[in-house]
Amino acid sequence: MPMKGSKVGVLGMVVLGLLLIVEFTSGLSICKMNDDGLTSCKPSVTQPNPVRPSASCCEALSAADLRCLCSYRNSFVLPSLGIDPELALALPTKCNLTSPPNC
Repeated sequence: MPMKGSKVGVLGMVVLGLLLIVEFTSGLSICKMNDDGLTSCKPSVTQPNPVRPSASCCEALSAADLRCLCSYRNSFVLPSLGIDPELALALPTKCNLTSPPNC
């Protein structure tokens, strides 16, 4: 019996949730940014009052895979972590880094 679209969506969300749990229990790392880097940038990408990125945020971002970060642009992952995707995409410019083309 084939799965209906809603069942496939729920299954996908469950799998993603399990992957996120594994990531959190083993130390969060997204696109070569570890937990410390993500934490240092969080105040700059969180509404309602984002702040300028700190030196530690920009340092972490300079070592990150920016093209990988672009892949999260339209994903629900960032908002589910309390991150505003538009603010996140503006971070490289605010840190005087070059954003990948078409990001």
